[in-house]
Amino acid sequence: MSLPIRSLQGASRLSDWLLRSGGRRCLSRGMRLVQFRRGGGSPEVRVGVQQREGGQLVDLNSFDPSLPHSMRGFLERGESGLDTAQRALSSGQHLVPLSEASLLSPITGPDKVICVGMNYVDHCLEQGVAIPSEPIIFSKFPSAIAGPCDDIIHPAQTKELDWEVELAFVIGKTGKHIKEEEALGHVAGFTVAHDVSARDWQMKRNGKQWLLGKTFDTFCPLGPAIVTTGALSDPHNLGIRCRVNGRVVQDSSTNQMVFKTEALVSWVSQFVTLYPGDVFLTGTPPGVGVFRKPPVFLKKGDVVECEIDEIGLIRNTVV
Repeated sequence: MSLPIRSLQGASRLSDWLLRSGGRRCLSRGMRLVQFRRGGGSPEVRVGVQQREGGQLVDLNSFDPSLPHSMRGFLERGESGLDTAQRALSSGQHLVPLSEASLLSPITGPDKVICVGMNYVDHCLEQGVAIPSEPIIFSKFPSAIAGPCDDIIHPAQTKELDWEVELAFVIGKTGKHIKEEEALGHVAGFTVAHDVSARDWQMKRNGKQWLLGKTFDTFCPLGPAIVTTGALSDPHNLGIRCRVNGRVVQDSSTNQMVFKTEALVSWVSQFVTLYPGDVFLTGTPPGVGVFRKPPVFLKKGDVVECEIDEIGLIRNTVV
């Protein structure tokens, strides 16, 4: 398999990444895993693999009816589930046009949604705060998860609704006290997240504990797919951006992350057991509304697009 390498520096970076994430085996596992519903109003959730970004879906539940109908259940199958998905993708059978499917959040009902605060160097500079010496961890309730095209509900309780585009990753293998050099073996893949935030509840109310301001219903859109590590050149060197009503409000690179995926997995696993399906939101770059002069907040009717190179775009309307 040939890869377009633009420079020796890029080749070295890619080589290091592939070695850490499983080398050639990881390359062969380059997939875009999705959850979806078929057209016609069917309520049944199905698990699939997308041929390419924007391409047709392979219905894994049709290819192998024994597979679970949830991504969490699929990930709990481990290597055997991924082997089945690879065979299904190679078969070219059980195809569903994207126009005949509704994409859901690629993961629902996880045990945990783990978030990282102030994890971009340029975002720390935006706030005039010191770069953290250890990860700042908080959480959202899993009930906050929404799909890549779902509406964001503007709660009546807040007047300071804000945007945050984030790179997220999903755990694929159970672990506790995971070493950094083994951490990527516990990651199923990466997706786009929108860490919707009610700044008044995050910064002024509830004793300035962040939880309530981060976990209203629909405050965690995810999607469009879980892109496995083998399908990415380097998740820590991807363009990341957010647009509100077509205007770019955040534009950075994941190379600005203070703590990378390996460090986050290792750090959090010292405190809790990580399970397949657990979601990590890894922090946001600069450009959020609350730190603008004057501050700018979302209102009903606004359309927010969060996009990360090689992964995709999610588009959500505030209602």
